[in-house]
Amino acid sequence: MRVEIVDQLSTIRADDWNRMAGDANPFVQHAFLTALEQHRCLQEYGWYPQHIVILEQDEPVAAMPMYIKDNSYGELVFDWAWADAYHRSGLAYYPKLVVAIPYTPATGPRLLVRPDRDFAGYANMLIEHAVKVAQQQNMSSIHWLFTNEENTSALQNANMMLRLGCQFHWHNRDYQDFDHYLQAFSSSKRKKIKRERRRVQEQAIEIEIRHGADMTEELWQIYHDFYCDTFDRKSGMPTLSLDFFQSIGTSMPDNVVIFFAKHEGKYVASAFNIRGKDALYGRHWGCSAEFHSLHFEACYYQGLEYCINNRIAKFEPGAQGEHKISRGFLPAKTWSAHWVAHSDFDKAIRQFVLQEQKGMQHYIDSLAAHSPFKEL
Repeated sequence: MRVEIVDQLSTIRADDWNRMAGDANPFVQHAFLTALEQHRCLQEYGWYPQHIVILEQDEPVAAMPMYIKDNSYGELVFDWAWADAYHRSGLAYYPKLVVAIPYTPATGPRLLVRPDRDFAGYANMLIEHAVKVAQQQNMSSIHWLFTNEENTSALQNANMMLRLGCQFHWHNRDYQDFDHYLQAFSSSKRKKIKRERRRVQEQAIEIEIRHGADMTEELWQIYHDFYCDTFDRKSGMPTLSLDFFQSIGTSMPDNVVIFFAKHEGKYVASAFNIRGKDALYGRHWGCSAEFHSLHFEACYYQGLEYCINNRIAKFEPGAQGEHKISRGFLPAKTWSAHWVAHSDFDKAIRQFVLQEQKGMQHYIDSLAAHSPFKEL
């Protein structure tokens, strides 16, 4: 057995990596992660691959997608205050190590272990080696972001501090169609959604559903212009290149789902989604003109209808957004795990996340009381 640090995922065969990653979550797939590396989405913005791979007789049996970071951009578990406290104390918070999918606040596996190996044992080896790398390279910390339940338990057992977050997720209760779904709502909430959908129709907007195989170079350019415009309006950085989207559209065609909105023969908006085995993940929205309720239609209602029609169990429409509750997306816990090298800061941050967790739990409980569903 040996452990390697891999700075180019393309050096590992896709089948070998995906055997460890499994087929449920699209973001840990070889095609997705290599597309990020090969199409100018990472190093330019401070993500430097340092993937940990455990091999037995030259065969990868466990792995962890890990990156050196010199900033906190694109992580969506916010530690800017931790970095500021380090700097005010005369200490360097960067570089740090992050185990995550860049720019992707979607829960999933981060400790990847082949199904014919003991998960607990190999997960612990991955965690221990990450700490060893951090100590050897003088990193301030390690951050495992948006970990699934199995990974969160393994990290907790390894004495990593856990941090609680909140998103808004939808679950399919065997709805037969969208009208059947709305029957579960209280009357006032149901009328509001019907009114929003009707307003989109009244503006003569047409919705097209495109998968990766349906996309042309022209459509990809139109989509990417929408994507960039959203970041330009918010003074952000459009980190995902056109080449990246085209790449996954070819390599993962069934996973790419885009809802295009068309008005008077012209595309005016789009909502980009990635489909997994059991879930749809809403990722990016962009538009060239404002239309009443179109954002709700493209980003939420179309995704809900797609999940119902395709028997998909779950829809995660992205981070934040209390307005999602009235449309059927209920508060859901998200988790991250953290290791901090400096003993005093480790103690202080552990105390902080415990207090934060109490506040976050109260927040989740209070939001759950606003469910639009009649039986909840």
